[in-house]
Amino acid sequence: MRWFRPKKALVQPLLRQHFGPVPLNSLVTASRTFPETSRVDLQQAITRLFSDRYQGRLLGVHPEHEHFTMTMAHLVTDSHYSVFVGPLQYDEIDIGEAAPARCLKRALWLAQGTQMPFAVLLSPSERFGQQLGLHLELAVAASENGLELSRTFFDVLEKLIHQTGSYRGKVISLEAARTMTGHTGTIKVHKLRSVPRSDVILPEKTLRLLERNVNDFIEHREQLKGLGMAAKKGLLFYGPPGTGKTHTIHYLASQLPNHTTLLITAEQVGLLDHYFQLARFLQPALVVIEDVDLIARSRENMRSACEESLLNKLLNEMDGLREDAALLFVLTTNRPDQIEAALASRPGRIDQAIEFPLPDAEGRQKLVRLYSRGLKVPDSVMPLIVKKTDKASAAFIKELMRRAAQYQVNQANQGDSAGSSPVLDAAHIECALDEMLFSGGSLNVKLLGGCAE
Repeated sequence: MRWFRPKKALVQPLLRQHFGPVPLNSLVTASRTFPETSRVDLQQAITRLFSDRYQGRLLGVHPEHEHFTMTMAHLVTDSHYSVFVGPLQYDEIDIGEAAPARCLKRALWLAQGTQMPFAVLLSPSERFGQQLGLHLELAVAASENGLELSRTFFDVLEKLIHQTGSYRGKVISLEAARTMTGHTGTIKVHKLRSVPRSDVILPEKTLRLLERNVNDFIEHREQLKGLGMAAKKGLLFYGPPGTGKTHTIHYLASQLPNHTTLLITAEQVGLLDHYFQLARFLQPALVVIEDVDLIARSRENMRSACEESLLNKLLNEMDGLREDAALLFVLTTNRPDQIEAALASRPGRIDQAIEFPLPDAEGRQKLVRLYSRGLKVPDSVMPLIVKKTDKASAAFIKELMRRAAQYQVNQANQGDSAGSSPVLDAAHIECALDEMLFSGGSLNVKLLGGCAE
């Protein structure tokens, strides 16, 4: 028995039919390359454009080889690089909504303008299998009308992309293309916990400085721009580990109206240009660079030219922003003395340093109330906790309350008070402190942000 493979339908005959008397080798093309991070916005913009302005037939296209960017030249010329018509293929991309966004992989629109036909090709911009972005190309007959159609198409498309902003107002970072869910995309949307103002336990002086440089600044940003003042601001959060820097960033991310938050970790500094491009597109934005001392340490302490190049990249990106860019930078560090002076001592890059100190007695009492959650802390026990946590961080107090609660629950389960309201006593605190400060050794104390004294 002989098997016959079905004949594949080439794209070229459909293009000849679509353009009629216009020879395919006389068509002219214009193209744009969009970053992979704009894929969802590009897809939605194209869909709107063909729905509202142009009539078009949508086709799925499949190249015989997938090692480099497919262009119109591959569709209209006779070569070994054949392109076939086939089913439309989509990737599902997480954008932080209930359902992922569906984006075409490769597609061809055979469309009709007011006076002439044209075609639009969407394909990955790739080289040797590595995707570099998105290639969008328009082909039309060579004429003044064709030139005008091409310009209008891309102008309207770019306006629609800017209006879309699928990630605007969300907390995002750049990372690996695929996840275990099967969704794809280079942007990860984070669902941070919402932190109310009452949960930010800081000294009153620190709170006033924070609100003046963040809340008040954003409230008056447009008026400052009208006076010709800069709309961007850089802040440096510094202090010992566990004193609330990241917690405060979560508060800002959940409270700033209409701001997109971009989270940049030290290992992602190589993607700074992509982050800043996103920040400009999605502004107003909050750009967070945690542990900035890892990439912006003093030049005297650098061990290689590579480290210095990363620092220069950060400085150049911050300097390259327009003064009217509605961006707020928050850089965090546990070691402010090691930061390069060109960053820390330069207004326009860092405009205000805000210290996050270890909590005082009043702060520790508020933190105990905050992190005791459903536990009742008697007035007789509170002074003991406050005294025993002198020189401890907020993170240490949070863990202390969790471990004390575990001892309380264990005792309640073994006794007759399992169903009663949970109440801490001094013994629970002492047991938890002994485990955290002494049983685990000095390394455990350091890890938890406590003080063995």
